[in-house]
Amino acid sequence: MVENIKVGVYCRLSDEDRDKLNKNDDSNSIVNQRSMCLKYANQNGWNVVDIYSDDDFSGAGTYRPDFERLIRDCESGKINLVLCKSQSRFSRDMEVIERYLHNKFIEWGVRFVSIVDNADTSIESNKKSRQINGLINEWYLDDLSQNIKKSLKNKREDGFFMGSFACYGYDKDPNDKHKLIIDPVAAEVVRKIFKLYAEGFGYKRICNYLNENNIPPRAVYKRQKGSKFVCCHCNYNTVKWNPDTIAQMLRNEMYIGNMVQGKVTSMGYKIHKFKRVPEKDWCKIENTHDAIIDMETWNIVQKKLNNHPKANKRGDVHCFSRKVYCSCCGKIFTRTCCYVNKRTNKKKRYYLQCKGAKKYSICDNNMSIRVDELEEVVLNAINELLDNYYDNKNLEQLYNQKQKENTDNYNMKKALEKEEESLTKKIEENKNYYKNLYEDKINSKITDNMFDMLSKDYLEAIDNMTKRLNTIYEEKKKLESIKEDKKEARKILRKYKHINKLNKVIVDEFISKIYVGVLDKETNTRDIEIEWNLEF
Repeated sequence: MVENIKVGVYCRLSDEDRDKLNKNDDSNSIVNQRSMCLKYANQNGWNVVDIYSDDDFSGAGTYRPDFERLIRDCESGKINLVLCKSQSRFSRDMEVIERYLHNKFIEWGVRFVSIVDNADTSIESNKKSRQINGLINEWYLDDLSQNIKKSLKNKREDGFFMGSFACYGYDKDPNDKHKLIIDPVAAEVVRKIFKLYAEGFGYKRICNYLNENNIPPRAVYKRQKGSKFVCCHCNYNTVKWNPDTIAQMLRNEMYIGNMVQGKVTSMGYKIHKFKRVPEKDWCKIENTHDAIIDMETWNIVQKKLNNHPKANKRGDVHCFSRKVYCSCCGKIFTRTCCYVNKRTNKKKRYYLQCKGAKKYSICDNNMSIRVDELEEVVLNAINELLDNYYDNKNLEQLYNQKQKENTDNYNMKKALEKEEESLTKKIEENKNYYKNLYEDKINSKITDNMFDMLSKDYLEAIDNMTKRLNTIYEEKKKLESIKEDKKEARKILRKYKHINKLNKVIVDEFISKIYVGVLDKETNTRDIEIEWNLEF
């Protein structure tokens, strides 16, 4: 009977709509939906129990506050008729339409009516048209999602910043929200972080420095500036700088003026989760904005990051960290400490020993070398290089050695590029074979079992070749980084006349690796070979 009908009016406006006078007020579209539904209910003599309104929520969303309240009221019996302007206002998700209109609402005794498209669950013959509407609405969402992705991709490729918030150190240009400008205050903190790391500070020690000097963390700083930035995982009253933040900032190419975007992508318009994109598929456009970090500092930091130097308990990184290797087995030398008791005075002494001998027992180079003695050898070698700076004969010999290394790297890169081209072509061929095979199955030219058997080989081949392509990408990246790491000799040498004491910055500038040979017990000497980090 009419008097028993309890109506819940549901209105929704998509978050794509921007036709509002005030963000806190209902939009004109919501007002129009409500007015239309109330008139329709009045004409039919229905009693409106409540009005549910979700403003700025997509029809594909899995969570809408008033939608959830509406469903609870339907289940509890508070309302037994849901009235909307159109079925798409209720949801554009076919799964949601089927779950409620054709399942739960029938179970709860709830009728659904939409005015514009004449959907009415009390009319059995109306079901197919409701399902067709549901499919059309879902196709609309799919097309919209693809169009948005393509639009964002094109804008990224044009060098436009498409993020909601600029990374720490930058602000959005007030005259163009797709461009970045330097934030002078935060930029100084970024420069300090890079400088400290280049000088041998570890992540933890950098954090301690920032926290002790009351420099607000990224999220807190943004809030202090009036940004609406939200960090779901931190307490703004207690949050401090942490090592993960420092590690992420030191690898961020935005600081050298490159726009790097598209690192994550949504798993689908119906799945509100994100997945990481392989680095080779990131959208990277160079020189789109002013750099905070100069290239020399950037290269120093990236090389140290690639070597993964390990900091001690104080957060310091030793100057020989990830630099010393065994001439025999190629394993790295690890540092140990022992106490030397000279009668009353206890003193620490540091040694380096081959990991292959110490841990794996696979190497005869089992005698350790004192760190201070190696420092003396390396210091003398660097100063000798400085003394011979203008001696062309000495430099020519080193130049010829480096030229051979560069040629080998070039040939390796060319071989990898040729293999990459061949694999890419084969993958496309296998994909076409698979496509043709699938068409044969659809056209009943082959059976399902035959398709499964034949397609398995193609899919495995595609998977294996794709894995190899990823490996090639990493190998090419390493070769490129080797070339970038090599510095022009004169540019480095002219910075120094004579060095009295080694530190991490000096060792990183001059030296790529140090190879330590087996100790000759008769002469008490060993061969020490230095691989210079310079282009002669």
